Amino acid sequence: MFSDKVLVCKECGREFEFTASEQEFYAEKGFTNEPGRCPECRAARKQNRNNGGGGYSRQPREMFSAICATCGKETTVPFQPSGDRPVYCRDCYQPRSRNNW
Repeated sequence: MFSDKVLVCKECGREFEFTASEQEFYAEKGFTNEPGRCPECRAARKQNRNNGGGGYSRQPREMFSAICATCGKETTVPFQPSGDRPVYCRDCYQPRSRNNW
């Protein structure tokens, strides 16, 4: 059904083989387009994406100091405590949140 094809990489211009088994895999996954990049360029592109070369990157969350309302230990929380509600450290918050389910 499928036979090996030679394609040209749109990134580096080299020829690469799109094997019958790769074509079968693409068909099973429902992919309709042939690969546009050779395996080396695909791997390099993936590596760049995984190292912050693309995609959504988030700024580190600002943390605020607070004193736990239960144990009095200093802790940090991802919101500015307003003083009108209790703030809990991780150890004291966990048992409270499980009991509220």
